[in-house]
Amino acid sequence: MDKYTIGIDYGTQSGRAVLVSLKDGEEIADHVTPYKHGVIDRELPESGIRLGHEWALQHPQDYVDVIQFSIPAVLKQSGIDPKQVVGLAIDFTACTMLPIDSELNPLCFRADLKNNPHSWVKLWKHHAAQDEANKINEIAAKRGDRFLPRYGGKISSEWMMAKIWQILDEAPEIYTETDRFVEATDWVVSQLTGNLVRNSCTAGYKALWHKQEGYPSKDFFKELDTRLEHLTDTKLRGEVVALGTKAGGLTKEMAQLTGLSEGIAVAVGNVDAHAAVPAMGVVETGKMVMAMGTSICHMLLGSKEVEVEGMCGVVEDGIIPGLYGYEAGQSAVGDIFEWYINEGVPSYVLDEASELGIDVHQYLEGKAAKYRPGETGLLALDWWNGNRSVLVDTELGGLLLGMTLQTKPHEIYRALLEATAFGTKMIVDSFTNRGIDVKELYACGGLPQKNRLLMQIYADVTNLPIKLSASKQTPALGAAMFAAVAAGSEGGGYDSILEAAQNMARVQEDVILPIPENVMIYDKIYQEYKRLHDYFGRGENHVMKELRALRQGSNH
Repeated sequence: MDKYTIGIDYGTQSGRAVLVSLKDGEEIADHVTPYKHGVIDRELPESGIRLGHEWALQHPQDYVDVIQFSIPAVLKQSGIDPKQVVGLAIDFTACTMLPIDSELNPLCFRADLKNNPHSWVKLWKHHAAQDEANKINEIAAKRGDRFLPRYGGKISSEWMMAKIWQILDEAPEIYTETDRFVEATDWVVSQLTGNLVRNSCTAGYKALWHKQEGYPSKDFFKELDTRLEHLTDTKLRGEVVALGTKAGGLTKEMAQLTGLSEGIAVAVGNVDAHAAVPAMGVVETGKMVMAMGTSICHMLLGSKEVEVEGMCGVVEDGIIPGLYGYEAGQSAVGDIFEWYINEGVPSYVLDEASELGIDVHQYLEGKAAKYRPGETGLLALDWWNGNRSVLVDTELGGLLLGMTLQTKPHEIYRALLEATAFGTKMIVDSFTNRGIDVKELYACGGLPQKNRLLMQIYADVTNLPIKLSASKQTPALGAAMFAAVAAGSEGGGYDSILEAAQNMARVQEDVILPIPENVMIYDKIYQEYKRLHDYFGRGENHVMKELRALRQGSNH
């Protein structure tokens, strides 16, 4: 009898469950459940309490809804016997965190606390903790703390410690009521199993945990704020375990809710981009995986721990056992293209696309593809949502240079595509300059499936071949592979992620190769991109920060 696992990929707007065959990684069925509350960035549900700039929250019930609706849907679609499903695992955007009580309940479920924005889930792109991140970086640098270089020399406002400190600063009552601060991925696993454990991936990349050294010292936290001295022993307590570990068995209540068998293996949580790496068969050094969607996470495996500017972290065993997993990223990619479609495209473009019966992205891509590199005369900086790597600065903004009265919408569209490719090349160069080879790129996610021009531009700008995932749901496939590891061979799965990757990983045969003449032109344009990047991003001109301060009504 064939065996299956289910992987659930929790994204920014929805969650997707995928039923996968353990024999060959074939995706038998999938189902999407959109989050009813979406991204909460303007006001709280029900109360209508307004949120400040750079806030991004979510409703934890939306995560449970994905389990309730998508798992039964894939079982029904496939027609398989639920007893054939031997494991379940999830991946998640990160750092997406929430405060919970001692019964594992989110504080925003409490009637007396739900009107306080700090009781809710803080989504990965919640950037309102930038002041706290700045202070963490300043104090850690002054102290010479060893952990800071592992994160490229800067801690992001997106990460766990900055978000916790923001809660303490702005809502000390929520901090006091919190039993533990947890990643959403760990919280969802606790709902499936009744057991809360912390996965080493999010702990390592987003909460400053190190396999040998643990969290930063109590002295460090005390210097941040005396009230934080015992944070890691109290509100961050809990066992940190490796990816693929069985967190527990599916509870009776969850079995009834989903139609799965009680007690099947549930793996510890994972991060979406990290789960995608073995799903593409990448289990060795020299290969960079780009999980491309609203943002990009760049994942790279190395044989040693090296300090790299702007990396989001290096974690031993963080992606694949026995190797160091490096992460870098761009905080807006697909989001930039979506912004342009929604806010910057004239009505005639929408009308023409509609008449042709195609998507606006397809329309603009088709017209933009007719241009040679440099022909638009435009250059952009891809900082619409700040810069994650290599500058680690959420206070930066986007830039578009070279427009004239003749500039067309599809020319701007191409310039935005190119800008994100230049941002990726900055990241690749950052690694290669430190002796960590990047010999080829692997791409997965929604963007590579939809936009061939984008991928050709990335190949030309980086001068690297690109292999594309054969899966439309690569992180979910990776999660399903870790579910197989949690089940183990005795439970019908596999005993290691290497073994699972050998059997279940999927990559397209087609390889996108750089076009030599395009590479030469993009090399010249990239030098101009770097000049702009350093001029606006490394402190020579603070105009972006000044404009931001004015918008926020600041006096400085």
